Amino acid sequence: MDSATPPAAAADRRSARARTTRMRILDAAERLFGEHGVFAASNRQVAEAAGQGNTAVVGYHFGTKADLVRAIVRRHSAPTERTRERMAAEVGGSTEVRDWVACLVRPATEHLAELGAPTWYARFGAQVMTDPVLREIMLDESLASPALQRVVDGLTRCLPALPDEVRVERNEFSTHLIVHVLADRERALADGAPTPRATWQDAADGLIDALVAVWRAPVTSSRPR
Repeated sequence: MDSATPPAAAADRRSARARTTRMRILDAAERLFGEHGVFAASNRQVAEAAGQGNTAVVGYHFGTKADLVRAIVRRHSAPTERTRERMAAEVGGSTEVRDWVACLVRPATEHLAELGAPTWYARFGAQVMTDPVLREIMLDESLASPALQRVVDGLTRCLPALPDEVRVERNEFSTHLIVHVLADRERALADGAPTPRATWQDAADGLIDALVAVWRAPVTSSRPR
């Protein structure tokens, strides 16, 4: 260290370099995981894509691959959570299923639109949600969201006659559709392929329409055979 450089200033520079390195690793990991799968991309590949000569840098900054996945999820969950909080507050005590379904869908599509093109997070999410171990990370981060719980409670109030087992089933349907429809659209945009809807906002409209139909569909009673 230069003897003329105050220790505090040198520490600030080291901290800034570390933050920059972490962001580059997160960017590279999100892209590689989204395009190829979490376990198909090694720490060496992530480090090289992040422009780091030391291949141990990923483990140094993030620990295990699961820790790296959690860090990526948390980076995106904060802005999504803020949008969901705002939307849940706006719909308040609504008894319209569509209002609460919109609170499930639009925070994600607005975030993807704000990121600009290209994006990888929707495909990353789809990769994580299809892995039995990593899926728990995504669910843990989501279920900890107070705003999401408000949305779930709002849907419950709108459909009081829906049996609990059907409610659980339709929640799983909703999660599957949101994750994979957004990932498919993101993939098509990355490939330059045509998409059914022109914008993320339009895509949200179509997805909300479909999910409202899912939630409001009649329930067929089980009958002995």
